[in-house]
Amino acid sequence: MAEEREYRMEELAGTAGITVRTLRFYRERGLIPPPRREGRIAWYDGRHLARLRTIAALLERGHALSGIADLVAAFEHGRDVGQVLGLTGPTEETPVRLTPEELADHFEGEVTPENLAAALDLGYLATDGEEIVHISRRLLDVSAALVKEGIPLAAVLEAGRRVREHADELADLFTELLREHTEEKDAQRLRPLAKSVVDAELSMALDRRLRELS
Repeated sequence: MAEEREYRMEELAGTAGITVRTLRFYRERGLIPPPRREGRIAWYDGRHLARLRTIAALLERGHALSGIADLVAAFEHGRDVGQVLGLTGPTEETPVRLTPEELADHFEGEVTPENLAAALDLGYLATDGEEIVHISRRLLDVSAALVKEGIPLAAVLEAGRRVREHADELADLFTELLREHTEEKDAQRLRPLAKSVVDAELSMALDRRLRELS
Protein backbone atom coordinates (compact mmCIF):
# COMPACT_ATOMS: atom_id res chain seq x y z
CA MET A 1 0.00 0.00 0.00
CA ALA A 2 1.33 3.45 -0.93
CA GLU A 3 2.40 5.70 1.90
CA GLU A 4 0.10 8.61 2.68
CA ARG A 5 1.35 11.86 1.24
CA GLU A 6 2.76 14.42 3.64
CA TYR A 7 3.03 18.16 3.14
CA ARG A 8 5.25 20.90 4.44
CA MET A 9 3.41 23.95 5.73
CA GLU A 10 3.71 25.92 2.49
CA GLU A 11 2.55 22.93 0.41
CA LEU A 12 -0.46 22.27 2.63
CA ALA A 13 -1.51 25.92 2.61
CA GLY A 14 -1.25 26.07 -1.18
CA THR A 15 -3.20 22.83 -1.65
CA ALA A 16 -5.94 24.02 0.73
CA GLY A 17 -6.12 27.44 -0.94
CA ILE A 18 -5.18 29.43 2.15
CA THR A 19 -2.18 31.46 3.25
CA VAL A 20 0.57 30.16 5.50
CA ARG A 21 -0.45 32.84 8.00
CA THR A 22 -4.01 31.49 8.07
CA LEU A 23 -2.71 27.94 8.52
CA ARG A 24 -0.59 29.06 11.48
CA PHE A 25 -3.63 30.80 12.97
CA TYR A 26 -5.76 27.66 12.65
CA ARG A 27 -3.02 25.59 14.26
CA GLU A 28 -2.66 28.05 17.16
CA ARG A 29 -6.43 28.01 17.71
CA GLY A 30 -6.47 24.21 17.82
CA LEU A 31 -8.61 23.94 14.69
CA ILE A 32 -6.25 21.36 13.19
CA PRO A 33 -4.28 18.59 14.93
CA PRO A 34 -0.57 19.17 15.65
CA PRO A 35 1.75 18.19 12.77
CA ARG A 36 4.29 15.41 12.89
CA ARG A 37 7.68 16.82 13.82
CA GLU A 38 10.93 15.71 12.22
CA GLY A 39 13.60 17.89 13.71
CA ARG A 40 12.56 21.45 12.93
CA ILE A 41 10.32 20.41 10.04
CA ALA A 42 6.55 20.11 10.54
CA TRP A 43 4.84 17.50 8.37
CA TYR A 44 1.09 17.55 7.65
CA ASP A 45 -0.99 14.82 6.02
CA GLY A 46 -4.39 14.10 4.49
CA ARG A 47 -6.18 14.48 7.82
CA HIS A 48 -5.00 18.07 8.05
CA LEU A 49 -6.06 18.78 4.47
CA ALA A 50 -9.51 17.27 5.12
CA ARG A 51 -9.90 19.39 8.26
CA LEU A 52 -8.93 22.56 6.38
CA ARG A 53 -11.48 21.80 3.66
CA THR A 54 -14.12 21.18 6.32
CA ILE A 55 -13.34 24.54 7.94
CA ALA A 56 -13.62 26.26 4.54
CA ALA A 57 -16.97 24.57 3.84
CA LEU A 58 -18.37 25.53 7.26
CA LEU A 59 -17.21 29.13 6.82
CA GLU A 60 -18.99 29.21 3.45
CA ARG A 61 -22.17 28.02 5.20
CA GLY A 62 -22.00 31.01 7.54
CA HIS A 63 -20.46 29.43 10.64
CA ALA A 64 -18.25 31.77 12.68
CA LEU A 65 -14.66 30.67 13.25
CA SER A 66 -15.18 30.73 17.02
CA GLY A 67 -18.17 28.41 16.59
CA ILE A 68 -16.15 26.04 14.41
CA ALA A 69 -13.48 25.90 17.13
CA ASP A 70 -16.15 24.97 19.69
CA LEU A 71 -17.53 22.28 17.36
CA VAL A 72 -14.07 20.79 16.87
CA ALA A 73 -13.48 20.75 20.63
CA ALA A 74 -16.86 19.12 21.28
CA PHE A 75 -16.20 16.35 18.76
CA GLU A 76 -12.72 15.68 20.05
CA HIS A 77 -14.10 15.29 23.57
CA GLY A 78 -17.01 13.10 22.45
CA ARG A 79 -17.17 9.31 22.71
CA ASP A 80 -15.80 7.39 19.76
CA VAL A 81 -18.07 5.12 17.75
CA GLY A 82 -16.55 1.98 19.22
CA GLN A 83 -17.56 3.07 22.71
CA VAL A 84 -21.11 3.92 21.63
CA LEU A 85 -21.69 0.74 19.63
CA GLY A 86 -20.12 -1.25 22.45
CA LEU A 87 -22.69 0.20 24.83
CA THR A 88 -25.64 -0.54 22.58
CA GLY A 89 -24.63 -4.03 21.46
CA PRO A 90 -26.74 -5.74 18.74
CA THR A 91 -29.17 -3.30 17.17
CA GLU A 92 -31.61 -3.00 14.30
CA GLU A 93 -30.55 0.59 13.75
CA THR A 94 -28.24 1.51 10.88
CA PRO A 95 -25.43 3.95 11.74
CA VAL A 96 -24.72 6.75 9.24
CA ARG A 97 -21.28 8.22 8.53
CA LEU A 98 -21.26 11.97 7.90
CA THR A 99 -18.78 14.70 7.21
CA PRO A 100 -19.21 17.90 9.28
CA GLU A 101 -20.47 19.59 6.10
CA GLU A 102 -23.16 16.92 5.60
CA LEU A 103 -24.23 17.23 9.22
CA ALA A 104 -24.52 21.01 8.79
CA ASP A 105 -26.65 20.46 5.66
CA HIS A 106 -29.04 18.16 7.54
CA PHE A 107 -29.62 20.76 10.26
CA GLU A 108 -28.89 24.05 8.52
CA GLY A 109 -28.09 26.76 11.05
CA GLU A 110 -28.80 24.45 14.00
CA VAL A 111 -25.44 22.70 14.42
CA THR A 112 -24.28 24.72 17.41
CA PRO A 113 -21.76 23.62 20.06
CA GLU A 114 -24.63 23.29 22.56
CA ASN A 115 -26.71 21.08 20.27
CA LEU A 116 -23.65 19.07 19.32
CA ALA A 117 -22.78 18.46 22.98
CA ALA A 118 -26.38 17.38 23.67
CA ALA A 119 -26.32 14.94 20.73
CA LEU A 120 -23.00 13.51 21.91
CA ASP A 121 -24.36 13.10 25.44
CA LEU A 122 -27.44 11.29 24.14
CA GLY A 123 -25.27 8.98 22.08
CA TYR A 124 -26.88 10.13 18.83
CA LEU A 125 -23.48 11.22 17.54
CA ALA A 126 -20.08 9.62 17.95
CA THR A 127 -16.68 10.07 16.36
CA ASP A 128 -14.58 7.62 14.38
CA GLY A 129 -11.24 9.27 13.67
CA GLU A 130 -12.03 12.24 11.44
CA GLU A 131 -15.57 11.02 10.70
CA ILE A 132 -18.86 11.65 12.49
CA VAL A 133 -21.25 8.75 13.00
CA HIS A 134 -24.97 9.16 13.70
CA ILE A 135 -26.08 6.08 15.58
CA SER A 136 -29.42 5.66 13.73
CA ARG A 137 -30.50 6.46 10.17
CA ARG A 138 -34.13 6.60 11.33
CA LEU A 139 -33.41 9.07 14.13
CA LEU A 140 -31.28 11.22 11.81
CA ASP A 141 -34.03 11.39 9.17
CA VAL A 142 -36.80 12.10 11.70
CA SER A 143 -34.76 14.74 13.52
CA ALA A 144 -33.91 16.49 10.26
CA ALA A 145 -37.56 16.38 9.15
CA LEU A 146 -38.74 17.95 12.42
CA VAL A 147 -36.16 20.73 12.13
CA LYS A 148 -37.29 21.41 8.55
CA GLU A 149 -40.83 21.78 9.90
CA GLY A 150 -39.60 24.64 12.07
CA ILE A 151 -38.96 22.84 15.38
CA PRO A 152 -35.62 23.93 16.91
CA LEU A 153 -33.03 21.19 17.09
CA ALA A 154 -32.53 21.92 20.80
CA ALA A 155 -36.22 21.09 21.38
CA VAL A 156 -35.95 17.92 19.27
CA LEU A 157 -32.94 16.77 21.29
CA GLU A 158 -34.68 17.52 24.60
CA ALA A 159 -37.71 15.52 23.42
CA GLY A 160 -35.32 12.71 22.47
CA ARG A 161 -33.82 12.77 25.95
CA ARG A 162 -37.27 12.49 27.56
CA VAL A 163 -38.35 9.74 25.14
CA ARG A 164 -35.13 7.88 26.01
CA GLU A 165 -36.10 7.88 29.70
CA HIS A 166 -39.54 6.39 28.96
CA ALA A 167 -38.11 3.96 26.40
CA ASP A 168 -35.68 2.65 29.01
CA GLU A 169 -38.57 2.11 31.43
CA LEU A 170 -40.56 0.23 28.77
CA ALA A 171 -37.54 -1.87 27.87
CA ASP A 172 -37.09 -2.73 31.55
CA LEU A 173 -40.77 -3.73 31.78
CA PHE A 174 -40.64 -6.08 28.79
CA THR A 175 -37.23 -7.48 29.70
CA GLU A 176 -38.56 -8.39 33.13
CA LEU A 177 -41.71 -9.89 31.59
CA LEU A 178 -39.70 -12.07 29.22
CA ARG A 179 -37.21 -13.05 31.91
CA GLU A 180 -40.01 -14.13 34.22
CA HIS A 181 -42.08 -16.11 31.74
CA THR A 182 -39.79 -17.30 28.94
CA GLU A 183 -36.40 -18.88 28.37
CA GLU A 184 -33.49 -16.48 27.92
CA LYS A 185 -32.91 -17.76 24.37
CA ASP A 186 -36.45 -16.69 23.41
CA ALA A 187 -36.00 -13.03 24.40
CA GLN A 188 -34.53 -11.89 21.08
CA ARG A 189 -37.12 -13.86 19.09
CA LEU A 190 -40.01 -12.24 21.02
CA ARG A 191 -38.53 -8.74 20.78
CA PRO A 192 -40.76 -7.72 17.79
CA LEU A 193 -43.88 -8.49 19.87
CA ALA A 194 -42.78 -6.04 22.55
CA LYS A 195 -42.14 -3.39 19.88
CA SER A 196 -45.61 -3.97 18.41
CA VAL A 197 -47.27 -3.38 21.78
CA VAL A 198 -45.38 -0.10 22.24
CA ASP A 199 -46.13 1.03 18.66
CA ALA A 200 -49.86 0.31 19.06
CA GLU A 201 -50.13 2.01 22.45
CA LEU A 202 -48.22 5.09 21.24
CA SER A 203 -50.42 5.29 18.15
CA MET A 204 -53.60 5.18 20.25
CA ALA A 205 -52.19 7.72 22.73
CA LEU A 206 -51.41 10.13 19.89
CA ASP A 207 -54.91 9.68 18.51
CA ARG A 208 -56.38 10.58 21.92
CA ARG A 209 -54.20 13.66 22.35
CA LEU A 210 -54.81 14.92 18.82
CA ARG A 211 -58.57 14.53 19.26
CA GLU A 212 -58.29 16.66 22.38
CA LEU A 213 -56.56 19.39 20.38
CA SER A 214 -59.20 19.43 17.61
